[in-house]
Amino acid sequence: MLTLILFIFVLGIIVLVHEFGHFLFAKMFGIYVYEFSIGMGPKLFGFKGKGGETEYNIRAIPVGGFVQLAGEEVDDDKKVPRDRKLFAKPVWQRFLVMFFGAGFNFVLALVILFGIGIICGAPSTSSKLTSVDENLPAYKAGIETGDTVISINNNKIRTNDDLAIYLELANKEKDIKFVVKKENGSEKSYNVRPEKVKDDEGNVSYKIGIGFGGTREHGFVEAVKFTFVKTGSLLRQMIITLKGLFTGGIGVGQLSGPVGIYSIVGTQAKQGVENIFYLIALLSINVGFINLIPFPAFDGGRILFLFIEKIKGSPVKPETENKIHTVGFLILMALMLYITFNDIFKLF
Repeated sequence: MLTLILFIFVLGIIVLVHEFGHFLFAKMFGIYVYEFSIGMGPKLFGFKGKGGETEYNIRAIPVGGFVQLAGEEVDDDKKVPRDRKLFAKPVWQRFLVMFFGAGFNFVLALVILFGIGIICGAPSTSSKLTSVDENLPAYKAGIETGDTVISINNNKIRTNDDLAIYLELANKEKDIKFVVKKENGSEKSYNVRPEKVKDDEGNVSYKIGIGFGGTREHGFVEAVKFTFVKTGSLLRQMIITLKGLFTGGIGVGQLSGPVGIYSIVGTQAKQGVENIFYLIALLSINVGFINLIPFPAFDGGRILFLFIEKIKGSPVKPETENKIHTVGFLILMALMLYITFNDIFKLF
């Protein structure tokens, strides 16, 4: 039950902040807002805002949410003045309305990461190795505690997040090329073949034998530094993941949807409040990044049409744009169903 409550809380905060970004800028530019909803499906309860213009609702399915704006789809409401409809606003205003859903997700992540850095201490983002197991391949190849990994398979390593994701993407059946900086400043290259290990239940994993992170630094400056370095690092992870999906380095089956997130929430809850808030920051960056991808139905897809409008000097026909977004939405729903079923199968 606690996991379910935390799951709703985590997704609710992320969606609330995202939709509030759209809502705030729409209101700022005088756009008529029909509805602000958290969740999807049937309405549980709601109320009308001041002046009876906007309806604020909580809906039954605690995944997603939306802000319904006048003139967002088609110009069919004669009761709303034309100058209060989205399509009638200048391109730069429409851009800000579309962008700041994701923009507020990034702001939320920055605030949370800064809070973690100030209250709990800023976790290390360095790729410096804090341990090397003497019984495993990295040590046998010559890598030592105190070495800083600067490259894996010719991919530049800036942080321990880079190190983690490139190790995850590496072919475990082949040598992994490490370039490390020694404590004396010299650089050395090593080829490490992961060791295949099978546990008592027959599950196979690959061991290299290195450890990193675990240290913390305190103070305002360190918290600020951690906030921006970590945010940049997580964004790079998203870019690397997206690239991997297109190049085949990552399969769609490795992605997680709501069911997978539910499992992660349960795991993180056992490790304390800090981990829950870190998860919110991580997912918020993920949501912000994904929404800015220039794919139909995403905010990024709508922003793409704004750029097209600016270049050609006139908007794309609303009917054409809506059809493209509908196709994009159907593709996304099919992908979400696949990922959800895959997450369920992983539980068993």
